[in-house]
Amino acid sequence: MARTERVIYLASRSPQRAKLLTQYGVVFQLTTTRCHEDSIRAPVPQALAVERARAKAREAEAPPGSVVLGADTVVALGMTMLGSPADAAENRRMLVQLSGTTHQVHTAHCLVRFGQDGKPASEAIALTSARVTMRPLSAAEIDAYIASGEGLGKAGGYAIQEKADRFVVEIQGASETVVGLHVWTVAKLWREIGEGPLPGYTGPSVSGPQKAIR
Repeated sequence: MARTERVIYLASRSPQRAKLLTQYGVVFQLTTTRCHEDSIRAPVPQALAVERARAKAREAEAPPGSVVLGADTVVALGMTMLGSPADAAENRRMLVQLSGTTHQVHTAHCLVRFGQDGKPASEAIALTSARVTMRPLSAAEIDAYIASGEGLGKAGGYAIQEKADRFVVEIQGASETVVGLHVWTVAKLWREIGEGPLPGYTGPSVSGPQKAIR
């Protein structure tokens, strides 16, 4: 596929990431990835998010010449890393851990341009981070949230863009990082790999803590 087709391929099953791109008018296409993220290990939360995002992008199903976006979000309470809960019991344990704490949320973004041979030719990576303060939660609140099923499939076991916003006292950083995709960062990386303006992007510059990974 020629680079003149201005579209970014999103290697993610997350409806939240697709929704964020749509909100900013970004022209994108969903694709699958062969990445098994649960098998990836790293010593610190930031590195785990980066390695997972890179693997998702590099192992995506995409046409030759295309640009793929991989993203991953890790919630960290100190050095304890919280991914997506597999069931209600795990979701409950996560919310009990996070209740009344200030924890970190790291979202890594990786753009990979594939060559005409179908192999990764170049990439750009960036990490955004936010600090989330959650008020103490009662057992009844946790029970009700678990029953809703909203936390399943969400990093840390909660969805700040939905009902869990009432649990949050303060966010230091970009709220998009907590949701799972900092679109301004994606637009910046798109330029870094020489693609110019992100196709269809209409959003403002979104500020927030950012760290380039080289």
